[in-house]
Amino acid sequence: MYSEKVKKLGKLVRQARKRQGLTQVQLAAMSGVGIRFLSELEQGKESCYIGKSFIVISMLGLDVD
Repeated sequence: MYSEKVKKLGKLVRQARKRQGLTQVQLAAMSGVGIRFLSELEQGKESCYIGKSFIVISMLGLDVD
């Protein structure tokens, strides 16, 4: 169940980034994270750091409930 939520989060991040017309390179730079991290986040990799994930989510203007 946890892995499903992580994959869903990654999908939401990817969709929001694309809707805003941003590349992974641009969003990574804006968020202060590496491109590899962002790629892994979008792929739903479970070992992504939650703190960095929240920075990216915040940069996209998304809220987590």
